[in-house]
Amino acid sequence: MRRAGPLIGPIIGPKIGSSVRLGLAAFLLTATTLAGAGTDTQLKDVRLWAAPDRTRVVFDLDGPVEHKLFTLDNPQRVVIDVPNTQRAQALAEDLAGKGFISKVRTGVHAGHDLRIVLDLKQSAIPKSFVLAPNGDYGHRLVVDLDNGVKNPKRQPVASELSYSVRNFVVAIDAGHGGEDPGASGPRGTREKDVVLEIARRLAKLVDKQPEMKAVLIRDGDYYVGLRERIEKARESKADLFVSIHADAFRDQRAHGSSVYVLSSRGATSEHARWLAQRENAADLVGGVSLKDKDDALASFMLDLSQSASIEASLDVGKRLLSGLRGLGHVHKTKVQQAGFMVLKSPDIPSVLIETAFISNPSEENKLRSSSHQNKLASALLNGIKGYVASYRPAVYANGSPREHKVKPGDTVSGIAQKYGVDAQQLRRVNDLKNDLIQVGRKLTIPQSGDTLAASTP
Repeated sequence: MRRAGPLIGPIIGPKIGSSVRLGLAAFLLTATTLAGAGTDTQLKDVRLWAAPDRTRVVFDLDGPVEHKLFTLDNPQRVVIDVPNTQRAQALAEDLAGKGFISKVRTGVHAGHDLRIVLDLKQSAIPKSFVLAPNGDYGHRLVVDLDNGVKNPKRQPVASELSYSVRNFVVAIDAGHGGEDPGASGPRGTREKDVVLEIARRLAKLVDKQPEMKAVLIRDGDYYVGLRERIEKARESKADLFVSIHADAFRDQRAHGSSVYVLSSRGATSEHARWLAQRENAADLVGGVSLKDKDDALASFMLDLSQSASIEASLDVGKRLLSGLRGLGHVHKTKVQQAGFMVLKSPDIPSVLIETAFISNPSEENKLRSSSHQNKLASALLNGIKGYVASYRPAVYANGSPREHKVKPGDTVSGIAQKYGVDAQQLRRVNDLKNDLIQVGRKLTIPQSGDTLAASTP
């Protein structure tokens, strides 16, 4: 007896004619095809983030996808083909660009495939990857466009004694950014937005100080990789790295500020990484290179650098925590230590500040307030100034004396703090018998209060 086919036989029975069986098979095949078409992945949204040196495009999807990316010239374009995917009806075919991109175009390709074309304003190097659902986001396809310009290598500091003046550089890192919003408050306040405002306010205050300069790791709504934040600080020859965040917890009653520095475990893991990559690593502060050192000497030098960095981090961390305590409750009364990636620079004192709990309704309102943002920035500045005045590593003096013209309201201790020198030394150099100083007088700022960086061995 002839065996019935696997799909038709059990349903229609042996007495139905062949023409009927063929018609039913065609119907079922059509229905199956239509059902398959209805399950195509959908492109729900397109989001663009523009940084100074790169542009990121995030495609939000309702399911996992594979994709193929290639580039075309004349004009310059990046093309992404995504099989079995359709554009949501609410999403326009053409979207305005941002950064390196002038326009984003979408269309159907090869039946059920989606073709995405990024029209470029300039040449760029594309890199793509997919992300699984995480938190508030579903499946994502991410395309990064890099300008391809390599940052210049860090130049060693001259070891001669005829050194030159330079500013004390504070790298200010606003956490999260771009497609990473960080924590959110009950009113929908996003961490990435408020910490950027605080960072900008702190940078303005730092830039107003004598011989101090602020560098913003990000100055817009875009994401910077965690290790890239460290590299940006090193490229700017930062003397201090300050990362600004806002905490969150499931219990909305949690409140207060915290300050973190690198833990010994975090330092150990970074130590091993630097040793493994020392042939390609940039020089440490002071022009000390590891690439020509044997394992024992390189390890010893890293130990010295990391130990000094953590010691200095704890010093500035205590000062910052003291300033935050003046604004209200602190969540942790002592400086905490953890293995946060952004704290792992072996040669730059680094601190991470949780300014408040954005998940707490009262503290969320404060974080949204311009007045409170200014108070936070001022408190952080005072901690930084105190650290600069007493620690001030890697600041170089030149042969010609520095001078300060006394203004109304100036005090000896205030001038000493501004320039990072000892008040008693300032009095001695200028033959001051007491703290009375005449407005308009020019005071010589002593050189020996500055700490010299180690010269290249």
